[in-house]
Amino acid sequence: MNETYQTIQVRFDGPVCYLQIHRPEANNTINDILVEECLQLLEVYEDSINVLVLEGLPEVFCFGADFQGLQQEAASGQEREQNPEPIYDLWLKLATGPYITIAHVRGKANAGGIGFVAACDIVLADETAVFSLSELLFGLLPACVLPFLIRRMGFQKSHYMTMMTQPVSVQQAQSWGLVDAYEASSENLLRKHLLRLRRLSKAGILRYKRYMSKLDDSLIRMKSEAMSANLEVFTDKENLAKIARYVETGSFPWEESKS
Repeated sequence: MNETYQTIQVRFDGPVCYLQIHRPEANNTINDILVEECLQLLEVYEDSINVLVLEGLPEVFCFGADFQGLQQEAASGQEREQNPEPIYDLWLKLATGPYITIAHVRGKANAGGIGFVAACDIVLADETAVFSLSELLFGLLPACVLPFLIRRMGFQKSHYMTMMTQPVSVQQAQSWGLVDAYEASSENLLRKHLLRLRRLSKAGILRYKRYMSKLDDSLIRMKSEAMSANLEVFTDKENLAKIARYVETGSFPWEESKS
């Protein structure tokens, strides 16, 4: 590969593409560049790959929105129009694209990180994996995450996880249907899955994913509602103030300032 990316690392092993979210300086959070680079990769290689393995760092898979980046923009006086459509479209590609997607989760997956997990066809994890939706703590909503999460583990479990905001163990996540399989050695678990998945043809995968998308078109139907809800909470000045305070002081909204 000749491409140089800022936020992801990519390698190929035959028809398998390994895409690693790689922002160690920012706790593997999501910014516009990350979304753009992932979308570019999928657009270029969707016809040549059969399996996409999505990974993070050993201690954090993906921790959601880049609050630090949002606060820096606000502090500098930049007014950037909020547009949740690219991240939703990225997750839609993971869910419906002509390849099998595997989320290989180690460490923490939070907020938008759950969107990446829930959008994938298969979720594998090691025993360190924990999953959480922290949005409501800041007056936000996992608006774009929920259509994918509900599709994977049902309405009530997604509802409960959203309201409670607390971390969920890998054991609990498997019982709820968010995780398909986990082992102490998730690398070995991933290898065993790839041994089987490599046998599938590109044409077979394409037809199967297309058919499954027709059986359940909820992700398309819910897109406009997700966009509206996301924009509402991320343009709320009170919510943005809570984010700024957290970045500046490390204090959650219900806590006294630590500074």
